[in-house]
Formats: sequence, structure tokens, C-alpha cells
Amino acid sequence: GGSQLAARLASTMRCSCSLLLLLGSALRASSFSVPCHAAASGRPAAATSRGTVSLADVGAASTAFYTDEVRKESYPSMADVLDAKVADPDLRRLMLTLFGTFATVSAALRAELVVKAEEQKSVFGDVQLGVDVLADQLLWDVCRSEPLIKTGSSEEAPDVREMHAGGRFCLCWDPLDGSAIVDNNWAVGTIIGIWPAATGVIGATGRDQVASMVANYGPRTTAFATLDDGVYEFTLGVGGADGWLCSRERVRISPQSRIFSPANLRTARHELPGYGELIDFWLDQRYTLRFCGGLVPDICQQFSKGQGVLTNPPGGDTAPAKLRLAFECAPFSLLVEAAGGKSS
Repeated sequence: GGSQLAARLASTMRCSCSLLLLLGSALRASSFSVPCHAAASGRPAAATSRGTVSLADVGAASTAFYTDEVRKESYPSMADVLDAKVADPDLRRLMLTLFGTFATVSAALRAELVVKAEEQKSVFGDVQLGVDVLADQLLWDVCRSEPLIKTGSSEEAPDVREMHAGGRFCLCWDPLDGSAIVDNNWAVGTIIGIWPAATGVIGATGRDQVASMVANYGPRTTAFATLDDGVYEFTLGVGGADGWLCSRERVRISPQSRIFSPANLRTARHELPGYGELIDFWLDQRYTLRFCGGLVPDICQQFSKGQGVLTNPPGGDTAPAKLRLAFECAPFSLLVEAAGGKSS
């Protein structure tokens, strides 16, 4: 069953820098079925022994997961929502500043060519692009100019730098996640975790964060943030607005999922055969694959679709998982859990 496969997979994952998001009871969900008389295709439904028919027999639209959002008469501004939903005025001020930085990075991505940076300084050995460096510089500019920030740390240079001795918050960020796919013009993003100065970052846990924020730069620029009562989505420059509007309130992730996103899939046949069995289970149950290889869009779809499972198990030296705990896993896990999902 799904729970046995999940247990087998979990037994292979003993690396703190890997990420497995199992949302609700997705692994244990039985095959979704509908009564025979509800089949929407023009041909007769193929009945099973239980008198039901698989979603696969109902038509492609049944597994496409189109949005069910309908236009509202009006949308509140990001500033108004933060005023109402973030009680701490200092945190609210910092988040307003970071939303402004997201907008600047979004504009820069549309104005800059995707080329390698003249200097390659990543301590992880990742190839740095000019847009990576630009996004990183913008966030360091925020750290230098905002006295609320005690320390800053970037995935591009992962040392903790003191910025303002009296600051209240410590920032960790991935300035532009998705460097390997941005040249394809696919969606990429910025990931930020905000820790209190009382815990700092070193030795703290993801649950010590006071907030996390993720910007998703695609055909539209959206951002998800944890506020006092849950996760909210904001969209930049839509409906004639110059700034951010709140496009979804109290985002929730369903306990059940029909969508899966299997990262590090190359491990599924050799290093982690149990992972391969899990993939086979999802395929046998006719789950829908939605995966582009960018952490930001692959997890943000769980907020926009209200469901999803992302896995990224480590496969050892031959197929390592490239996720970093402070810069990627912790901020995203806070968002996922605040929306009702689970992370491990």
C-alpha cells in the first residue's frame, strides 16, 4: 500500500538537507473513481468490478486541474492586508520592503539577458548568472539600508554577516532559485526566511522563523507569504494596479492529492529503488505529473492548485539532493505547514 511505500522511501532518507513534502494523506489515497453514469466522454464507460470508472476514462479535462478561481469585484492591496494581518509593526515594515525588492527583481528579469556572471563565486559550485548576482545585490542592499535586519545570509555566499547590531530579524535567502531553467524562460523565484534575532540562524530550526516569503516570477509575478493567520498570495501589477494586490486569502492545501512532482528522479532505478516503487505507485493510481525542475513553481502550484506532493530524496555521491536547509527547505516548509500541508 501507499503507506508501506512511504515508509520504505523514508528509510532511505537520512539527510537533513533533503526535502520531502507529503501533503495530507496523499500517499494513502485510494484510486479516485466516479460512478459509471457520471462518465463525461462520448463513449460508454468501462465499468470495473465495483461499478466505477477511473478518472482516466472520463476525459483529459478531468486530470488537467484548471483553476476554479472567479473574478471578484475588488481585491485588497498588499499594504492593507499586511496592516490587518501582521500585528508586529516591525515585521510588517520589513515585509513591505521585501515586496518592493521582489518587484524590482521581477522588472530586472524582464530587462536583462540570461548570461553567465563574469565572476563565479558560488561556494557550492553552482553556475552563477548575471541575474543571480543582480538579485543577490538587491537583497544585500536591503540588509544594509534596513536597521531592522541584524544579520543576512545568502545562498550565493552562505556566511552570516552582521548588518545592524540592534536589528530584530535575521534573513536567509536564495536570491534566484532556478538558474538552470531561467534560460528556458521558465518560472524562477526568490525564497526568503525570516528568523528572530533572539534565535539567530545558526542552531535555530525552521519553526523558529517568524515569517517566510517566496516570489514566483512567471508570466505573472506572484508572491506567497505567511501572515498571522495563514498563507496569502499577492500578484504584482494586475487589474490596473501599480503595486501588489491580494489575489488569494488563507490559502489551504487539501489532505488529498492527485498531483505529484518527483525531483531527483535519476535515483529511482539504482540508488533508491524504493523511490522507484513510489513513483510506480503514483503512476499506477493515475496521478498527474506536474514538474518543471524549479523548486519555486513546483511547490507554489500546491498553493494555487490546493494540492500536490513534491519529493527530492538524496541519492548519495552519484545523485545528491541539492536543497539547502536554511535557504530553501525551512522557508518553504513554513509556508507549506501554515497552509495545512506537511513537510519532512
